[in-house]
Amino acid sequence: MNTKDRKKIAVGDSELAACPMTMTQKILTAHAGLPSVRPGQFIEARLDMVLANDITGPVAIREFEKMGRKKVFDREKIALVPDHFTPNKDIKSAQQAKELREFAKAQKIVNYFEVGEMGIEHALLPEQGVVTAGDVVIGADSHTCTYGALGAFSTGIGSTDMAAGMATGKAWFKVPSAFKFVLSGKPGDWVSGKDIILHIIGKTGVDGALYRSMEFCGPGVEHLSMDDRFAMANMAVEAGAKNGIFPVDKSTMAYIRRHKSKVLNKEPQIFAADEDAEYEKVYEVDLSKIKPTVAFPHLPENTRAASAARNIRIDQAVIGSCTNGRLEDMAVAAKILKGRKVAEGVRCIVIPATRQVYLDCIRLGYAEVFVRAGAVFSTPTCGPCLGGHMGVLAAGERAVSTTNRNFVGRMGDVGSEVYLSSPAVAAASAVKGRITDPSKL
Repeated sequence: MNTKDRKKIAVGDSELAACPMTMTQKILTAHAGLPSVRPGQFIEARLDMVLANDITGPVAIREFEKMGRKKVFDREKIALVPDHFTPNKDIKSAQQAKELREFAKAQKIVNYFEVGEMGIEHALLPEQGVVTAGDVVIGADSHTCTYGALGAFSTGIGSTDMAAGMATGKAWFKVPSAFKFVLSGKPGDWVSGKDIILHIIGKTGVDGALYRSMEFCGPGVEHLSMDDRFAMANMAVEAGAKNGIFPVDKSTMAYIRRHKSKVLNKEPQIFAADEDAEYEKVYEVDLSKIKPTVAFPHLPENTRAASAARNIRIDQAVIGSCTNGRLEDMAVAAKILKGRKVAEGVRCIVIPATRQVYLDCIRLGYAEVFVRAGAVFSTPTCGPCLGGHMGVLAAGERAVSTTNRNFVGRMGDVGSEVYLSSPAVAAASAVKGRITDPSKL
């Protein structure tokens, strides 16, 4: 329908002009039961999945109980994943995990993933088929925006909103306006989704897309794997965005079919932006021109090419997290580390994001490569990303990490430094003992 053909549509006592919509706006329209929505409009939308972890979940559970609710709105549409301080690092974290476990048991929550079958939440839920295209997902974790890679609207919220979502199955949103990122070209050697999103954040700044939807499109998308897309959607929040989202294409559908839930009967819903949808800004991004990229301390926007780093020595390299702990990330790290040794004085920590990725690393021989190279190969956990455990930095120490934030004190002491990178750069840097462009090995 062209703009000139659109008509006024009555909605209650008001009227909305049926207008061209972005992909995100279309998903929200469908879930709000409205014929159309506009940027800035407040809506109430039904939820397909409500998520929390071992840090945010206990707070939400207490608020849920204060509301006097006895049952969650749908035990199949709640996901609880203890992943930040697990395996439990101390008594307090053990208590938090216990609260989550007991609530999940009492409410008969279907999507509860404990130690032994767990993973990092934002890698685990897509892998398990818990989220899919067209969903509206809220999570009490800022990187819930990861699921936009599947063509879902997903965003982080606070624990109080999480409690309300568990109780009612609905949430209030202000409809975001959008930035359009038109991707062209094909990424070069050693360039991944992490390099691309760091490059983009370097252009927008950490608040440049504040409360906007970052919508990725263009012919370059076909050259991005699903793992690339997950990494990019994951870090949309680092540009201040409400969400990041990709169109649903053959790669998306192949992933969804491969990871269809054996428990939930979920079918993808495909939404596409109107050709005449309005965007606040349009960015043209030529993927062929992007180089391996590093975000220097202390903001994700402080980016420059890895080759521009001049003898920046490191104490630690971390390869993992909800951004870069998937199988392709492990494969790239193993390719670089095979037959090489981690530099003397460097701690290299490799953390597969899910149990399945862990098993695949064993099956494919990656685990042996990591261990023989002198790295630590860990069970899935978010631990080092937020300075929780499994790699906390001391004063004056410097790490290159495939995580998503490098704020002051993010991974430990306020006197430490974090350099964000792709798995390729992190592995190459672990070998050289300093930040290194993998093409220079």
